[in-house]
Amino acid sequence: MRKNWFVGLAVGLTALFSLSAQAETPKTLNVDYAYYSPTSLVVKKFGWLEEEFKSDGTEINWVLSLGSNRALEYLNSGSVHFGSTAGLSAVLAKANGAPIKTVYVYSQPEWTALVVPEGSDIQSIEDLEGKKVAATKGTDPYLFLLRSLQSKGLTKRDVDIINLQHPDGRTALVRGDVDAWAGLDPHMAAAQLQDNARLIYRNISFNTYGFLNVNEAFLKQHPDAVRRVISVYEQAREWVLDNPDEAAEILAEAANLPVNVAKLQLTERTILNQPLPSQQHIDDLTGAAPILAAEGLVRPGTDVTAAITNLIDTTFAASVIRKDTTVAKR
Repeated sequence: MRKNWFVGLAVGLTALFSLSAQAETPKTLNVDYAYYSPTSLVVKKFGWLEEEFKSDGTEINWVLSLGSNRALEYLNSGSVHFGSTAGLSAVLAKANGAPIKTVYVYSQPEWTALVVPEGSDIQSIEDLEGKKVAATKGTDPYLFLLRSLQSKGLTKRDVDIINLQHPDGRTALVRGDVDAWAGLDPHMAAAQLQDNARLIYRNISFNTYGFLNVNEAFLKQHPDAVRRVISVYEQAREWVLDNPDEAAEILAEAANLPVNVAKLQLTERTILNQPLPSQQHIDDLTGAAPILAAEGLVRPGTDVTAAITNLIDTTFAASVIRKDTTVAKR
């Protein structure tokens, strides 16, 4: 009887300590920011995360992500707790075993297209055959390129893909080191307005959503902190909708770009009306996922549909975001 009592006490204390650990606020919070995620720039600019966690003594560390591939590397290693990526890039990482969950949708952008330099004779996707095309592997522009080629019966083997980070892709395009570039805003908008680059193929349905992802270990240990971070990002989303000109200035300052470039990205190619991860996002990504298997980007036999379902968590954002926020304001 006494032995059973001790066993019961031990079990109870274990559960208590487990709940206490989950409720404990993290001592540090490592968050990425990215020029392709204007809301992250607003959060950083105004110090809203620092303000939210000030009374807890939590230190906020900011890490620049130059692309989804970098954000996913940081998430995988645990060097950031929150990372900003494109939706299909997150699916690719999850299908290959990355320990991440999508908890918030920071935008629905048209942030990528196929770009050629001023004076290029290239007019269509078909004209890219045999050409050098810059793209950042593991990112939405790279996957956009593959899907665009596939739509015309081509594959990555029909072009020479030069793996460069997004800013370097623009530089290579302007220098003539490559024939085309799978661009990403704001660098793509800058290439248009500053370098007279031309978009030869646009397709908003081939652009996937901007996802805020969290490292799964952090999510399990600090669920309340995750909700609080989402609430701050939601505050930033609403602020950008209400203050588009000021938001463009913040983007321009952070990325060292002219304001007109930032405005092109924000006002013409960014939709901010669907912050709640939902079945629609799951369905859209499921429709886009076949390219991952077709191009050998996931292991044979990988259940990509299951990876998408396991990636997207609809509960955290739903617990902190008002239901009426999905009404479009832009």
